[in-house]
Amino acid sequence: MFGYDQAVTDAYPAIRAGVIHVTGLSNGPSPPDLLAEYRAEQQSACARLAATPIADFPSVAAWRRAFTRFGAKPTQYRNAAEALLRRLAKQGDIPALNTLVDIGNLVSIRYALPVAVIDRAGITGAITVRFATGTEQFTDLGSADSVSPDPGEVIFTDDADVVAARRWCWRQSAQSATGASTVEALIVTEGQHDTAAADTAAAVADLTALLGSYQPGGTITAHTLSPPPSPR
Repeated sequence: MFGYDQAVTDAYPAIRAGVIHVTGLSNGPSPPDLLAEYRAEQQSACARLAATPIADFPSVAAWRRAFTRFGAKPTQYRNAAEALLRRLAKQGDIPALNTLVDIGNLVSIRYALPVAVIDRAGITGAITVRFATGTEQFTDLGSADSVSPDPGEVIFTDDADVVAARRWCWRQSAQSATGASTVEALIVTEGQHDTAAADTAAAVADLTALLGSYQPGGTITAHTLSPPPSPR
């Protein structure tokens, strides 16, 4: 359901990922216990942000380097985790949206890793992380119009060439967003820093535990990805 094109892993051999597939979901507003956990994590993250500039987080620095390599200015296009942390630092709060999004955001700010929560109903076939040709179609959240990604940017795309995320982990599409009707989801977290393998594995463990607590009717399959080296 999720994988990397060889050209991407050749260019970014440090990439590590955790992937969770979950079915039998009943998504809705976060229950009080989850909201309490989410607020506590936001407070912890605020304390970390007070001690360390966001740009000095190893995971954030690694994503900035990756964005620069495929031509996206990292101070204009923030990876999803950095965007959340910056919002938290500026506003002191990240509003709750729904159970799945709140679980993803909680773990994202805990590890400073992007976490994509994707509604499988909006995806045709599998998701591949690859370089865009510029002919694919992307519909932004809140928009009815489609645009094409820049050639060479890294995208999440399905078997119908519909883009689920632009600029790797910058922004998801309208089709991939979860809501009240979501019953099946794919959750992906990624990193490229020195401890990315351990951090993505820990993030997957936390995501799995939270899903078990707040989506008890769900069936969860989780694994980590460490792309193989290119053949010589």
